[in-house]
Amino acid sequence: MADHDRVEGSAKQAEGKMKEGVGKMTGDQKLEAEGKAKHAEGKVQNAVGGMKDSLKD
Repeated sequence: MADHDRVEGSAKQAEGKMKEGVGKMTGDQKLEAEGKAKHAEGKVQNAVGGMKDSLKD
């Protein structure tokens, strides 16, 4: 079973990529930056979840 952090992290990564893409398409640098930050946050959370899963095994 996937750890909650991994699931939530993956969702944040997807949301961040989408925001980043929309920001690029519309020329909205603020939205693009928010998307990059959300994507990075999701990567970190996903990694934490992976470490938790490794410790369980």
